[in-house]
Amino acid sequence: MNTLQNLHQHCTFCDGKDTPEEVVLEAIAKGFGGIGFSSHCYMPIVQYSMTAENTPEYCKEINRLKEVYKDQIDVFLGLEYDHCCPLAPVGYDYLIGSLHNLYIDGEYRNFDGIPEKHKAMVDDYFGGDGLAFAKEYYRQLAKLPDKAPIDIIGHYDLITRYQDTQPLFDWNDKAYRNAAIEAAEALAGRVPLFELNCGAVIRGTRTTPYPQDFIIKELKRLGFGVVITTDCHQKHLMDAWMEEGKEFLRSCGYEERHILTKEGFIPVPL
Repeated sequence: MNTLQNLHQHCTFCDGKDTPEEVVLEAIAKGFGGIGFSSHCYMPIVQYSMTAENTPEYCKEINRLKEVYKDQIDVFLGLEYDHCCPLAPVGYDYLIGSLHNLYIDGEYRNFDGIPEKHKAMVDDYFGGDGLAFAKEYYRQLAKLPDKAPIDIIGHYDLITRYQDTQPLFDWNDKAYRNAAIEAAEALAGRVPLFELNCGAVIRGTRTTPYPQDFIIKELKRLGFGVVITTDCHQKHLMDAWMEEGKEFLRSCGYEERHILTKEGFIPVPL
């Protein structure tokens, strides 16, 4: 069985640089056994998501590619789902649950993107208290399964995206670590998998993948499975840092990862 696979793949239906068919052809050329598309769900408050109008077209196109290339590669229709999405996430092969927004004072507010947006969220809504921001992020992350049947938790500690260069809180603080672990405990048994997301390493904003190693060890203790993804927005990076990611997982105690098949998720050795 060919287990080379990336399930966090963006395309031109959201903020990816390549069309879905270009992505599939690149995956075939790179020797992938499967490729999963996970365009950003429609988020009315951001510009990098799909729209309500093109979401059905996205589904139609990925399903077309499934059929066209079925003898060469397994193509999966996924979605990167955020709790601010007003559309029901039905008809997908899998859902990656990610938070790019927080619900504050009766409105969804976006924090992700450039470092200034993270800092503005802390300053504008948490009185400059980065730890309070982190605690609220994890509190809302833990509630994602209330909104949709999530298969994979995406970039678990996204709020640490710029911690290496512009820290908003001390990620060694016991209170911070407790918040991250409490979210994992709340998600255990409700979401089966998390992703080792190599995107921040590839883009140079972190030196290690999401999530931090202490979180990975807690997720393992709680029984979570793991997939390795690249959060890819450019087709040539769909396999970047995957081998290093395997070593990172081994260092945290994992001996297997999961891949998606037509019959569902299955474990394979690292």
